[in-house]
Amino acid sequence: MVGPFQIVATLALAWLAVFLEAALPGTRPWLGAQPDVLPALMVHAALRTPLPNVFLLALWGGLALDTVSANPLGVSCMPLLTVGLLLHLRRDLLLREQPFAQFMLGLLAGAAVPAMTAVLLLTLGRQPLLGWGTLVPWAWLALSNGLLTPLLFRLFVRAEGWFTYRRRGPLAFRPDREIRRGRY
Repeated sequence: MVGPFQIVATLALAWLAVFLEAALPGTRPWLGAQPDVLPALMVHAALRTPLPNVFLLALWGGLALDTVSANPLGVSCMPLLTVGLLLHLRRDLLLREQPFAQFMLGLLAGAAVPAMTAVLLLTLGRQPLLGWGTLVPWAWLALSNGLLTPLLFRLFVRAEGWFTYRRRGPLAFRPDREIRRGRY
């Protein structure tokens, strides 16, 4: 069941992830890149929430990421939205409940979003630092998103259990039983 909780939780987690990515050094000193949670969160939003949530996450997360990075404002929105729309339109064909499929979709999204952002920056005439040294950070971003995606799916399932009502099991009364009335 998808409701306002899922939308608010997705946007709050996106804001928290961008804030922590900007505030903490994490793996940046060793691998040259900080794990970016937004592509993994977009995979979850595209597969489990309605289409307006995909648009909201792309806009909110992309603008939040661009305000704390050197990117021009709005550049990160388009790659996130592209990945989200592609997954949302094909979500009936995907094995979205399987952890391996979630890992692979997160891996692909984690590789596609930075690549599309670099292409978009080159199209706008910017000079991003690209070369052989960007392969390790790019691979780290893809792998970290692949690992984070199944964890996000589990986190949201558990959080839904905390904040929603549980379904009751079958009752002792069966609606198809015959009730005999009379003396015997």
